Amino acid sequence: MTRAIRFIGVLLLAASVMALAQTAGTKKKPAKANPKAQEQMLLEQLDERFEKMDQLSKGFTELKHQVETLTTELEQARKDAAAAKADAADAKQKLDATQQAGGPSGAAISDLQNAVADLKNNSTALATTLQADQQATRKLENPDAINFKGMTLKPGGFVASETVDRQRATSSDVGTPFASIPFSGQTAARMSEFNASGRQSRLSLLAEGKLPSGTMRGYYEMDFLSAGTTSNNNQSNSYTMRQRQAWAQYEMNSGWTLTAGQMWSLATEYRKGLTNNTEATPLTIDSNYNVGFTWERQYGFRVVKKLGRSLWLGGAVEEAQTLNIGGHNLPTILYQQAGTSGGGYNSTSNYSFNYAPDLIAKLAYENKFGHYEIFGIGRFFRDRVFPNGQAPSGTTQSTTTSAAGAFTAKTAGGGVGANARVSLFDKRVDFGAHFLGGNGLGRYSTSTLPDATAHPDGSLELLVGGSALGSVEWHATPRLDLYAYYGGEYAKRASYFTGYYVTTPGSTYGQPILGGYGAPNNDVSGCNTEVLPTTSNGANVPGTATNCLADNRNIQEGTTGYWFRLYKGTRGTLQQGIQYSYGVRHTWLGIGNPLVGVTNSPKAIENMWFTSFRYYLPQ
Repeated sequence: MTRAIRFIGVLLLAASVMALAQTAGTKKKPAKANPKAQEQMLLEQLDERFEKMDQLSKGFTELKHQVETLTTELEQARKDAAAAKADAADAKQKLDATQQAGGPSGAAISDLQNAVADLKNNSTALATTLQADQQATRKLENPDAINFKGMTLKPGGFVASETVDRQRATSSDVGTPFASIPFSGQTAARMSEFNASGRQSRLSLLAEGKLPSGTMRGYYEMDFLSAGTTSNNNQSNSYTMRQRQAWAQYEMNSGWTLTAGQMWSLATEYRKGLTNNTEATPLTIDSNYNVGFTWERQYGFRVVKKLGRSLWLGGAVEEAQTLNIGGHNLPTILYQQAGTSGGGYNSTSNYSFNYAPDLIAKLAYENKFGHYEIFGIGRFFRDRVFPNGQAPSGTTQSTTTSAAGAFTAKTAGGGVGANARVSLFDKRVDFGAHFLGGNGLGRYSTSTLPDATAHPDGSLELLVGGSALGSVEWHATPRLDLYAYYGGEYAKRASYFTGYYVTTPGSTYGQPILGGYGAPNNDVSGCNTEVLPTTSNGANVPGTATNCLADNRNIQEGTTGYWFRLYKGTRGTLQQGIQYSYGVRHTWLGIGNPLVGVTNSPKAIENMWFTSFRYYLPQ
């Protein structure tokens, strides 16, 4: 093509040259021109013509390429149109066949479409129903709760088989009386004890019902750590059922919760807000937990308000008791008496005369690292004082030994406490710190040290003291928990001058008499001396040591142990544990040998091993 164009260009150029030559022949001959100049002009014109021809050639080539592309696209479009036409014809053929089957009105098609839609809806509904039925069947096989007249009932608890082996006998089951661990020289301390029982087995029932404004709950929990008048380990090993908790609750949607009945004290640490049944009790097998742990289970009326997502404020009115007035050489006072069986109290236990309940307030806060609490306890005490009652033996005080001039004395005390639990390492390790301090708070700790003592005038002196506990709980695997605790409790001494001992009746004075708690001249010389047994209930029992007026100063305990779950699933939990505890009882310094004035502070040490094998109901 390019060659043809060039050839045509040459012909046109030749024709032009010939035309110019003819024109030049008809005109008058001009002056003689320079042949080389004319030749140069013609060559330049020829180059211009060839350049234009090249440009035309390039444009023609591009145009040809575009035409070829359009031709290809047009051919593809024709093929697509043919295919579409064939599909349309096929569709029309099928439509005609369908119309012939269904009639011109298309009613059959409409019915068929409706039937298909109904079938689809029914299939979806059937699948949903089937899924719900499967879930209901699973719940029937493994129900989370029992439905009863619109309420859900959730049973709980465990069956326990446990043992305890103590270096020094305390004549106790799996609950250790830390404040009365025997001194090393006493009979009980010279004999170990091994006891085994299932009495810590526990049963519980939670009833729960929903209302538009909130949730109602009732909870009952019991075990067998109670002894009736005929309970023994001789043959039937029968022990009475004991009420642990029994409370009613109304949790409102507005964030208020009202709870009343017997429950864990508000002073006890909680794991979630201030919610009942989330108490952070130590993992010990010992039913008295660990020295330094703050707790009570008693009547209370509690009000809790949830303030946002991570803050709770609670207040409680709780049952009050004065456990004991500690000390020696006290004036004649009265603050308690044995229970009246006709009034439902135990005639072998003492109950104090309370004029006001204990008051507790607590603030709890949580974040992603842990749970924190601060709280305060207010307590109220009174006693009946008999100033003309019996004076300490051997004094120079005169007395009419009568009730004349008796009066009632009152006092108030309390203190503050704090709990902190921090979870680290993806909540596999929990570190805890617990503190309680004030006066008159001995009752709120595990060892139950005395709350108060008495002045010489009979008024009560509340003992300053408190408790502390450190804890580490390691959830090593889903099946294994390890724990360690160390705690202590303290009661400060409070002693007063009450008179003198008479060396020669009616003539000379001897040593001064100090009354109260932890007096430095208390005779403790006989605390490590074994004495003859006495008779009780027809059997010999260890005798009470004479000249042993030791008052407890502090009690400490270190504990370590583990729980291993052999099985945990829909059928419940089967677990086994071992615990070791070391307890030590320190007393206030007294006179170890009155003849020479040697001082002494008796101490008692206890080593204990516990085992447990438990089955828990599914939760």
